Amino acid sequence: MSDTQQTQPLKPPTPAAPQANRDDDDVIERRTLRDYYIILRERLWIALPVALLVSLSVGYYQSRKTPMYMSTATMQFEKPDRIVTTEGVTNPAIQSEIDINTNIEILKSDRLRERVIHSLTPEEVRILQRPYLKNLPPGASPPSAAAAMPNVDVSAVRNSLLIRITTTDRDPEAAKIIADKYVDQFMQYLLENVGGKNEYAVDWLTSRAEQLRRESEESALKLQHFMQAQGMVSLDDSVNLITARLQAVSTALTQNQLALLELKAEYGQIQDFIKNGRNLLEIQAIAKHGEVPSLQSQLLALKRQQEVLAERYLERHPKMIDIANQISVAQGQLEKAIQLAVDEVKTQLDKTTDAEKRLEVAKSEQEKAFLHLGDVRTEYESLKNQADVKRKNYMDILDRLNQTRTTSNIDKIPLHPLDRAQIAGAPYTPNMGRIVKTCTGLGVLIFIGVAVGLSFIDDRIKSAWDVEHFIGANLLGIIPELGQIKDEDKYQLVLNNKANPGQESFLSVYSAVKIQSKLDFPKSILVTSTIPGEGKTLISCNLAGSFARHGRNTLLVDCDLRRPMLHRHYKQANNNGLISWYENGSDLDSDLLGNPHLGIVKIGENLSLLCSGGRSKTPSELLESNAFAQLLEKLKRRFDLVVVDSPPLGAVTDSLLIAERIDEVIYVCRFNRAYRKHIKLYIKALRSGKNEILGIVLNGLSPRRIEYYSNYRYYRSYKKYYGAQT
Repeated sequence: MSDTQQTQPLKPPTPAAPQANRDDDDVIERRTLRDYYIILRERLWIALPVALLVSLSVGYYQSRKTPMYMSTATMQFEKPDRIVTTEGVTNPAIQSEIDINTNIEILKSDRLRERVIHSLTPEEVRILQRPYLKNLPPGASPPSAAAAMPNVDVSAVRNSLLIRITTTDRDPEAAKIIADKYVDQFMQYLLENVGGKNEYAVDWLTSRAEQLRRESEESALKLQHFMQAQGMVSLDDSVNLITARLQAVSTALTQNQLALLELKAEYGQIQDFIKNGRNLLEIQAIAKHGEVPSLQSQLLALKRQQEVLAERYLERHPKMIDIANQISVAQGQLEKAIQLAVDEVKTQLDKTTDAEKRLEVAKSEQEKAFLHLGDVRTEYESLKNQADVKRKNYMDILDRLNQTRTTSNIDKIPLHPLDRAQIAGAPYTPNMGRIVKTCTGLGVLIFIGVAVGLSFIDDRIKSAWDVEHFIGANLLGIIPELGQIKDEDKYQLVLNNKANPGQESFLSVYSAVKIQSKLDFPKSILVTSTIPGEGKTLISCNLAGSFARHGRNTLLVDCDLRRPMLHRHYKQANNNGLISWYENGSDLDSDLLGNPHLGIVKIGENLSLLCSGGRSKTPSELLESNAFAQLLEKLKRRFDLVVVDSPPLGAVTDSLLIAERIDEVIYVCRFNRAYRKHIKLYIKALRSGKNEILGIVLNGLSPRRIEYYSNYRYYRSYKKYYGAQT
């Protein structure tokens, strides 16, 4: 089942169903955003390099494309509702979309393309050929003007009467030239086919209009030179400007004089206070200046503090000396701030005095300029009247020329240029902004896709979600990585009762086992795993220690007969145990605790150890024997709890043989080690044997992973809490 599929409520195959399948869990489980965040975080250093490599490669490829520049020219058709009342004039306006499309097709035609090519000057042809010269083989001729022509696109602007001519080329100047050429040649084409022949009246009026235009321009130029010589914009504007300046200078001079009086009075008061030795802080301008208020408040507070300390300490006491030093420093700073305020008043007084002199000079200059305007008024008005008369004559003849042109069908051109093309300042492709956005989006998609895709491929167990909703078992607890603890201590962590977050994790497993168990004491518990190295022996030792610590007479049995390890962790000899007992007749009648072949030893308060008694490559004969089953039953009568450490299920089948004779099973999984499908398969096999699966212990998580991969988000608070207690 995929990680993202819905997890259906589990139906146990036997009455001994796991606690995770309670009736109140009949809901559809989905992975939350936190689960997907964990997936992304876990695979960050795989998905991120792949995403960066792909996105940067795509960005590099796109950025290496040949830069292309775009220029656009626009033409506008006459409005359809244009009304022409002059007799003999045909309405040339666009009447339908067909007319617009007709002109667009003319612009796209080979005929107009040929006109554009033939209109190019030699200099313009060289500009078109310029981008191809750097890649031209030695001795080869540059491409012709026709071959070097930029791409041209002609389109109608939707819901308007505009036609847009867009050209793209490697050279921005070439794109601009061709766009404008298309507009010019199309207009010339329309003039040749629609304009007709000019009449004699049009020629004469044109000549006369040109003559009057020159006379009007000469008069206007003479008036302009006169105004420039006199520094005038216009007579009225100059009068208003000088009047406004004069008024502004007068106002500024008055305000400056008032300010100067105030500053002189203020500075005189300061000098008087200094001369008479009075406190300058009585002057409001000094008392409120800059840092003076805060320093004054600070000095008063220090003096009050000195008075309080003087009641308790003598003058030479360190605190009295320290407060005296602080008062001295504060007094010095206050004196500097007061002097700064006095200097600033003096500086402002000097500036105001200088400003008064400058304003008086400016006022005198504006008064002279105002008087000068009266002298040039007469000459200005004469030149202006001449320019106005000649301008009126020119406009009259120009209006008559326009009327004549209208009646001569010259105004039959249906459209006119609107905007000329401009040289592009930057290429439109490759567009670095768009490339960055595309590569960023692509990188994010690849990053998420690789991380989530790997989560489907990577079937190893990682989180509480995997345990409870995929495998369908209870999560009894999470054991942190105990690499910082010595081997001789970690297996007796609970038994030695050392304050450690790892110990609390084992005690939480103990509590979960008590809650999940449906059987009363005495009973037996099998601890197994999928593959070697998942920590089942560590869990067995500390779980047995937890029950022993809580007053239960507990026996720890090493049933890993192929690779026994318990005797090493408790520093015991492995000469006696299950194998030696079985090989010496399987005595069940004598006292088991005193049986020398069993060799049960006490390793702690309420905790005993039964070793394997050697190694065996084929232990199935012992494990399937009735004697072994009877031994377990008799041991349960002598002990409240028998904890059996067994081989991993994925390596050998010994654990399934042992499980047939055990009451409850605890399954140990190491983080990111065993595969979920294997664990689910082995737990199904255990349940088919009528075993009570108490749940799964997830082992080997770092504190950070405990926080991210489980609901044990407050794991780190242990050290802070107990650190505060100590």
